[in-house]
Amino acid sequence: MTEYQIQANTRRCAATGRELRPGETVYTVLLDQAGKFIRQDYALDAWKGPPEGAFSFWKGKVPQETETRRLRIDDDLLLDCLHRLEGQTEPDRVQFRYIVALLLLRRKRLKFEDARVEGDMEILRLRCPRTRRQYEVVNPRLSDEEMAAVQEEVFRVLGWQ
Repeated sequence: MTEYQIQANTRRCAATGRELRPGETVYTVLLDQAGKFIRQDYALDAWKGPPEGAFSFWKGKVPQETETRRLRIDDDLLLDCLHRLEGQTEPDRVQFRYIVALLLLRRKRLKFEDARVEGDMEILRLRCPRTRRQYEVVNPRLSDEEMAAVQEEVFRVLGWQ
């Protein structure tokens, strides 16, 4: 299983180097650099929009030191990742997109339409009930352990862990 090498949240602004305070509003950017996802956080006052090469970005708050974080999944961010990974063929990206699609299915943001087999590939056809847009997602046939590891990486990359 390939690991996504993501820098842990340092609680420092990527633009200024200043420490980010608990409760402070920040923008988090996911960059695609040399085939790896890199996470950067920006203070609100240093935010000038997403930097060139940004794969995705979102607004949030730095958690309080004593705050126990409840997992809050951002469906719109997952849909954005699903869109942006469309057409990608690298195994890591296919696996990432598949897990994102499964999370959206589980959260009822996508509905299963059907599946077909092309050669040795299973392709799921999913539909967004709100927009009626259809998505085709390759099933990389992950083992249970691989699926858990990729889901953990999705959560870590998106800052939900």
